[in-house]
Amino acid sequence: MTYDILIGDRSYSSWSLRGWLSFAAFDIPVRVQATIMYRPEFAQDRHVFAPGLRTVPAVRTPGGGLLTDTIAIAWHLSEAFPDRGLLPADSVERARAQSMIAEMHSGFSALRGACPMNLRTAWEGVTPSEAVLADLARIETLWTSALDRSGGPFLFGDYTLADAFYAPVAMRIAGYGLPVSNRARGYVDAHLDHGPLRLWRALGQTDGPEQPTYEMGLPRRAFPIAPPDA
Repeated sequence: MTYDILIGDRSYSSWSLRGWLSFAAFDIPVRVQATIMYRPEFAQDRHVFAPGLRTVPAVRTPGGGLLTDTIAIAWHLSEAFPDRGLLPADSVERARAQSMIAEMHSGFSALRGACPMNLRTAWEGVTPSEAVLADLARIETLWTSALDRSGGPFLFGDYTLADAFYAPVAMRIAGYGLPVSNRARGYVDAHLDHGPLRLWRALGQTDGPEQPTYEMGLPRRAFPIAPPDA
């Protein structure tokens, strides 16, 4: 028996990316069902997966449970697979990781609203608002504190759920060319070089045509890749 996950467009659905990484980055088997947002069949696909389901991602557990939120998926998997390193082993660092995950889950609305995740293209000429800059400053504080303690390359040394939750933030920084420190840029590069995320982005190119909802009306550039020494 295994898990089933329903995801939205890989190029655009940041929450689907978080949910999928919670499995893929830790070698937890899951059957993937994909749907395309903003199409008439989106509602039907959700209903077939679980009647009344309103959002993606969603997960059906082997025992018949339904997880309809990424933080529920994260906590469930960390309990179900305590030997996979989803959270730091040290209790103090584990609490820090859980707090960072919770802050990502509930915060940074200015950044998320102004810079929707788009893994198909990057943009030139983005001028972040003061609210977006404030979100970036807070993210820098969180990242730098964790990286200073762990030494990197990920927030707690090895990849954890905290990194899965901040992966779409890293992709926004890369895709919109947002101003961050060299330390934060190095962390972004670690995500760009992360095998599961690279696979996710490649699969997203096959999801169908671009979604016009995510057009920014700005000059385009190629989406960044990790530098050779990342």
